[in-house]
Formats: sequence, C-alpha cells, structure tokens
Amino acid sequence: MARHVLRLAVSAIAAAAFAFTASAQGLIRDAEIEEILREWTDPILEVAGLEPADVGFYIINDSSLNAFVANGQNIHLHTGLIIAADSPAQIKGVIAHETCHIACGHTVTRQRAAQVASRPALISIGLGILAIAAGEGGAGAALIGSSQQFAALNFFVHTRSEESMADAAAVEYLSQLNQSTGGIVEFFEKFRYQEVLSSARRYPYFRTHPLASDRIRAVRRLAEQSGLVNQPPTGREQLQYDMMRAKLIGFLDTANKVRNEYPASDVSAPARYARAIAAMQASDIDVSLREVDALLDEQPDNPFFHELKGQILFESGRTAESVAPHARSLELKPGQPLLLINYARSLNARDEAGDVELAETALRDALIVEPENAFAWAQLAITLEKQGRRAEAQLATAESAYAIGDIVRANAFAYRAVEQLERGTTTYRRADDILLITDPNNPDNRDFYNRANRGPRFSVQTGGREMPFGDFTRTGP
Repeated sequence: MARHVLRLAVSAIAAAAFAFTASAQGLIRDAEIEEILREWTDPILEVAGLEPADVGFYIINDSSLNAFVANGQNIHLHTGLIIAADSPAQIKGVIAHETCHIACGHTVTRQRAAQVASRPALISIGLGILAIAAGEGGAGAALIGSSQQFAALNFFVHTRSEESMADAAAVEYLSQLNQSTGGIVEFFEKFRYQEVLSSARRYPYFRTHPLASDRIRAVRRLAEQSGLVNQPPTGREQLQYDMMRAKLIGFLDTANKVRNEYPASDVSAPARYARAIAAMQASDIDVSLREVDALLDEQPDNPFFHELKGQILFESGRTAESVAPHARSLELKPGQPLLLINYARSLNARDEAGDVELAETALRDALIVEPENAFAWAQLAITLEKQGRRAEAQLATAESAYAIGDIVRANAFAYRAVEQLERGTTTYRRADDILLITDPNNPDNRDFYNRANRGPRFSVQTGGREMPFGDFTRTGP
C-alpha cells in the first residue's frame, strides 16, 4: 500500500515539476517557426555537448508563459512565452536555461528529488486515513487533498540549486557563441512581479522557476562579467523574431488584438503578415490575398509567403488555385515535410489527372522524414483510397490512429488491412505489427479499451487529433 501511494505521489510531483498541464491546447507544427527556433537552438545544444538531432523541440499552443524539459531530451516552449518576450535574446536565454536541464542531467536528479519530496505527501495521506477512521471525514479528505501540494513545495526546495546552475550554464553557452547574455536577465526582470503573486496566479514557468532577488542578481552579475550583456541581435535574428511573433498573433489572437498591434498604417513585413493571416481567419479573402501579394512583391523567393497564399486559397475553397503556390514553396524549400503535406493535401482536393500519384509521392517523402506524422498518414489514406487501394488505405488509417495514441481505432483498421493484404508483404507485416501492439488482450491496453467502451470512439476527425490550422498543424493532447 505504501509503495503504491509512493509511486502515485512521485508521479504527481514529476508532473508538477514539468508543468505540462491538461489545460495545454496541443502542439503546433509550423515549418517557418520550427526552422527559426532550430536555427537558434542547435548551436546552444552543440556547445552544451548535446547532439541536436537527439533533442526534440515542441511548440505548445498555450497563452501562458512556460518552457520546460520533459519525456527525455525534449524542450517544450509555450506560444505565450514567444509572444510575451521582447527580443530574440530573451527566447534564447530561456532555451539555453532549459538546455542545461538536459545537459546537466537534471531530468534524472529530479526523479530522485521527487522520491524524497514525496515523503511529506505519504505522511499527510497517512494522517488523512487515520482522521477518516476516527470519524473526521472532512479533515481527512483535506489532509489527503493537500498531500500533493506539500510534496510539490518540498520538491521545489530540492531543485532551486538546479535552477541556479541552469542560469549560469545559459550565460556560459551564450558567451561561447558570442551572443547576448542579457536576454535571460531581461526576461527575469520583466516578470519579477510574479514573485509577489500567489502560486496559483503565477505563470506556470515561474512556479517552477521562482524569481528570488538573489537569483536575479546572481545571473545579472554573470551576464555582465561576460561582456556580452548588451550585445544586440543581428538584423536577421530580429526580423525572424518579429515575423514569428506576428504569425502567432495572427493565428492565435483576436482580430482586435491584431488591429491594435498591427494597424493599417504599419506597412512592415511583420504587420502585413499578421493582417494577412487574421483576414484569412475572418474569411476576408480579398484582404488576405492583397496583403500576402504585397509581401510576395517584396520577397518573391520567400517559401513561407507562398505557403500562406496556398493556405488562403485552400481555406477559401479555391483548391485548384492553391496547388501552384504550394508547389512553388517546395521549389524554394525542397523536401520540407510540412510543405510536402500541404502540397499533397491541395492535390488530393483538386483531384485532376495525375494528382493522386503526385500526392502519394509527396506524402511518402514527408513520412520518410516524419514517420509518426498522423496528418500525413491520414492524407495518404485519402490518396490510396482514391486509387482504389482499399487495404493500403486502411493500413494508412491505422498508422494515423496509432500515431496519435488511438490504439482502439488503430487495431480496428489494422485488422481490416490484414484481412485483405497479401501475406508476407511489407505492408502485411506492418499491419500485423500494429495488431499485436494494440491487442485488446494486452494488459497494458486495457484502459484504452475500457474508455472506448464507455464513450464515443476516438478518431482522427474528432478528439485528440492532427488537423490543419492555417498553415499550422495542431496536434491534440
């Protein structure tokens, strides 16, 4: 009993430590934003002694400020943090800080700290059980309910030294790259008011990264000693940040926010970008196309402007016209998997002679790079179905469902595929593998099937899904 409670407490504390709450709205996929963040992050990973290809980077669609490392070597960044920052240096400072949590082994030490921190939780639970047995049900429930809070508070005492270490490491990494070390200081100073708020009212980032004054002073001293505290961003970096922020605001914020942030009098590229996206979201296609065409007049070789134009045309029902801009984006950025998927989706919708074959080639090229992209598998299922290849389409649907964790649906479609595919072929073996992995008789899968029997079936079209989101793709939790 005690060991079982300990496991529950440790799991709860670890979840709190990584601040990955159920309120997060899902992951965002966007070729341009991912490329920018990778360009900024990979050099930091390298100076920290990490292999960039081994570190995942995920953008979470959540307006709160947060960044954290979870599930191994994976950095997660909230859209709210990107929008709230003032400069590339501030975002790089946060990324460098999180990089240390990986390079410095904190993902391992935090598991140990969680075990130590769980002891007060066990005591609280034990007292609660005794209180209930003595007839004080309310008091007992309160003690049990507060056990997780006690454990979390104790956990954060264990991790404060790691936060200071990560601050120092961030300054060191950026110094080695001859980049501004002032960004992390600016970020902390900008949000130091969070320390006077109750824990419940703080942004998630500052619940796990408390901004004590001595901590800010220490990181400022290190930054100033580097001689790079006032190093300005390059023109390229500043434009990258401005475009990335404008794109997020255009897709995620209200029309009023876009108008206030980027009035019509502002003819800069970021302003036109945000207005083009916001107009598309509001179905004002003429305005949206006018703004994106103005951008293309200035930068005809920007693949992401062509991508956006294709998206605008596709979303407005002009699918045949959307193919050319998507094709042009790929000419400018060959092999980019998300651009390949957009192109294939337009081909599937246009459905002229030869389109399905082109779409299949594009999707298979994308899946070589991203074999777990559920939306690509779903589009491939459409392409294969159009060609009358029903069994392969069912396997592609099973792959799509499996990629998002819908093992019930994956099992059902893998079963249909196995019934029709030729034994011994590669596709048959893959369908059979999915059947084995998603077997309802496997005890590890029991909860999935129990949930499926209690409610509506989880599907690619509903529930936790990958779906087009402007030229983003959102992946539900």
